[in-house]
Amino acid sequence: MSPSPPDAHFAQALLGLLPRLRRYARLLCPDSHSADDLVQDTIERAWARHRQWQPGSDLRAWLFAILHNRRIDLLRGAPVLHSLDDAQSATRDELAATPAPADDRLGVIDLQRALERLSPEHREVLLLVAVEQFSYDETALALGLPIGTVMSRLSRARQRLRAELADAAPRAGHLTRVK
Repeated sequence: MSPSPPDAHFAQALLGLLPRLRRYARLLCPDSHSADDLVQDTIERAWARHRQWQPGSDLRAWLFAILHNRRIDLLRGAPVLHSLDDAQSATRDELAATPAPADDRLGVIDLQRALERLSPEHREVLLLVAVEQFSYDETALALGLPIGTVMSRLSRARQRLRAELADAAPRAGHLTRVK
């Protein structure tokens, strides 16, 4: 007897969370193809193990936990890890190609580079709380961490990000007026 497929409610909820999973994966992965592969693998695992999810519990946190754990598994098995500058170049190129005022594009690129300089542990917590709007409890559940660790990593990530962005900001003394 084959296992029964997930019900329609589960499938619909899963589809509704795809954009959020993909956005998070794109911020973690070196390129969009790797991010899409990670999301696909996450969905396949969730689908195959749908009975492990407890109805009424937070499906979003469960899916992000699967994505997080799968990413760690893939990183452990990766033969060569690329530097952040090389790995994120495709994302920077895509951001730079986005039509926006020049100052806005530079700000987005500075932010992307500052995020890349954070440790993976700090970046994950910051992205879940700030971008995905997870609560501290949901972040702790998704990453399998104590809430105190989430809070300290978030605090350190914010401090480091502020420092990185302050270093990237032009200083008034370095600007030259051109007529």
